[in-house]
Amino acid sequence: MEEDDLEIDEYQSAKKLVQRAADRESLLKRSGPSHQPASEDLNFTVVQDTSLGSDFSSLPLKPDHPSRPCWTCPDGTIYLEAFHDLYPKAYDFLVAIAEPVARPEHIHEYKLTPYSLYAAVATNIETESIVRVLNRFSKNALPEGVAKFIRECTKRYGKAKLVLKHNKFYVESEYASVLRELLRDDLISQARVAKETDGGGNTAGGVNNPDGFVVHTKAEEMEENLRMLREMDGDSSDDEEDEDGDGKKKAAAKTTVSFQVKGDSVEVVKRRAIDLDYPLMEEYDFRNDKVNPDVPMDLKPHTRIRRYQERSLSKMFGNGRARSGIIVLPCGAGKTLTGVTAAQTIKKSVVCLCTNAVSILQWKYQFQLWTNIPNENICVFTSDKKDDIPPESMGGCVLVTTYTMISYGGQRSDKSAEVMNAIRSREWGLLLMDEVHVVPAKMFRRVIGSVKAHCRLGLTATLVREDDLISDLNFLIGPKLYEANWMDLTTQGYLANVQCVEVWCPMTGPFMREYLMADNGRLKQLLYVMNPAKLRATEFLVRFHEERGDKIIVFSDLVYSLKLYAAMLKRPMIYGETSERERQAILGTFRTSDALRTICISKVGDTSIDLPEANVIIQVSSHFGSRRQEAQRLGRILRPKSYTQQDGSNRSSFNAFFYTLVSTDTQEMFYSTKRQQYLIDQGYTFKIVTTLSEKADLEAIENDYAYKNSEDDRKLLRTVLTSETELEKDQRAEDTAIRKNNPDGARLADLGVKRSAGQTMAQLSGGGGARYQAGPRKVHPMFAKRKKR
Repeated sequence: MEEDDLEIDEYQSAKKLVQRAADRESLLKRSGPSHQPASEDLNFTVVQDTSLGSDFSSLPLKPDHPSRPCWTCPDGTIYLEAFHDLYPKAYDFLVAIAEPVARPEHIHEYKLTPYSLYAAVATNIETESIVRVLNRFSKNALPEGVAKFIRECTKRYGKAKLVLKHNKFYVESEYASVLRELLRDDLISQARVAKETDGGGNTAGGVNNPDGFVVHTKAEEMEENLRMLREMDGDSSDDEEDEDGDGKKKAAAKTTVSFQVKGDSVEVVKRRAIDLDYPLMEEYDFRNDKVNPDVPMDLKPHTRIRRYQERSLSKMFGNGRARSGIIVLPCGAGKTLTGVTAAQTIKKSVVCLCTNAVSILQWKYQFQLWTNIPNENICVFTSDKKDDIPPESMGGCVLVTTYTMISYGGQRSDKSAEVMNAIRSREWGLLLMDEVHVVPAKMFRRVIGSVKAHCRLGLTATLVREDDLISDLNFLIGPKLYEANWMDLTTQGYLANVQCVEVWCPMTGPFMREYLMADNGRLKQLLYVMNPAKLRATEFLVRFHEERGDKIIVFSDLVYSLKLYAAMLKRPMIYGETSERERQAILGTFRTSDALRTICISKVGDTSIDLPEANVIIQVSSHFGSRRQEAQRLGRILRPKSYTQQDGSNRSSFNAFFYTLVSTDTQEMFYSTKRQQYLIDQGYTFKIVTTLSEKADLEAIENDYAYKNSEDDRKLLRTVLTSETELEKDQRAEDTAIRKNNPDGARLADLGVKRSAGQTMAQLSGGGGARYQAGPRKVHPMFAKRKKR
């Protein structure tokens, strides 16, 4: 019962902060294109409708506007010239204070949001510095409403922190007035420890301040995170400098004040601080943690951290402590190594959470590949394998498990219960969460309260969900600390340069007639996936790229169509029912031999399959409008190729190809457009090809393709129309097999949770994106409650 209460408290606290962020963001909407000042009353509810866009053409430009790289609009939108000389400095600044909206080649769009400003103050970027530097970068005078919005969002957030130092909890701030306001609350004042020290057993300088607060020297932010401010705002620090005896200026040392709180009252203090609108950012002074044992783990000499990985970690460890938050890196950019390096830096016990059993094996392998951690200090907790967690007397450990193993709330086996008790009973330095976008799902929320971790780090390539829960992560875990630019990494050679192509395949007459007459959503999907023009285009592309020496993955969500495509191409396939031995044999041959250049894979290959040799994807069927699946599939070919140039000369030379085959004049065109949006926002462009299908039809006759004439098309249509039962059977078998291959939590859930037919682990976690169905849509209870509110 206590765990359930903790889960509810964590979630309700996050919802309060999300609502406050929405209220603050409405301030900008009130300013509108008419440039009228926003109302002083935060509860003012008249919001101007700017859904059709705004006209900001009358913004007054500064006399030297050509030398400045940004436009700052009254609604908080910022446009950055990517071709400007000051682009690198402006980019570093904007990505620290604003959310990237779209980053095409020449003009980038950013948006100031409460969450982006929260993340900025989390890394010690001060309010007035944000306003001042943004004004210097801006071509137009900074709108008054934008400056007011920045100050409103950062007035309270970031002004107080909860710091764990010397294994004691302190509420810390640069402002004594903030602590005094917090202590006016009865519950917080009762949680205060009567006799306080600075964590080392003595007071700072031997004297407390008049309020009884302990005085510390402020943990300064590293130069890396503040350089873009100081380069543009260098003369603003003079006021804070004094002359020493030699007449040289030196910066005055800043101090903070703090008071200690009881360890068993920390959750109460955090909740009350949220109610007072002073959410406490959490920091872990791991270097002064002398109670929890260290993990004997160091990076191996051959380990090399890339520049962007180093920058992401500098956001996390910028002031010598560990901040909780989220790092967003593209697929293939080394998220795993970033997580391993963070764990090695903290050197305390780690819980690493993954989405499935394949990911567990990969994370364990990566820890052993990049660090010298002894085998006895890294353990696995799955439904099939339950390693004993070593006692703390043997040092810290790394535990790799899944979200479902931690979040399951039903009856467990004796061994599982023993391991879970060990997890709950000890302190963990780091909770490392892979694919962190699944955390807001109802099934996985409880992991936040089940593990007593001093620091939380979330990793993902696609911080998007098709519901409205993604913003909860800012408060369930922490702010977004870093997000890489996909196009910049591509230009630098860290990612393959991918040409994205949407191939239009006209529906043949008989198939289109049946499609228009069909009243079943599943049959409509089957008809546009099995469109004969698609089959011929697929075979044409496979033959073309195999002759070039490329390695190809054919993706299909529908198992029935996957089998047919594999049979047509005479190539092996991997889907849910494929045994592990067969899967590894196929993947091994694909990686190492030119004898196999094409494999067909179902949705089991969306994640957790590492094929750096692949450089062509042909997507014939997908999960409706899921933006995340589109990005994940693209990520299968984003690994840098051996022939990728790193001097910036590869911008116009493509070494990887991502084809999406779309049946024209069908629902698939709508889904395809929706799926591409996230990648377009990252700077990718989709080239639309309308003539490839005609060329494939001619090649089919000349080269005797499997489906080459209208008679073959009619036979295929008859097969499709009589195979709906077989289709449902295949999909059920696929879902069952995926659950068997991902047994963590699935077997446990079967013991005590009633599941509806056809519901997969991906759907339970929200990992599949939006689901489009014919007829009335079943609404998940969690979403139904949100609609009622």
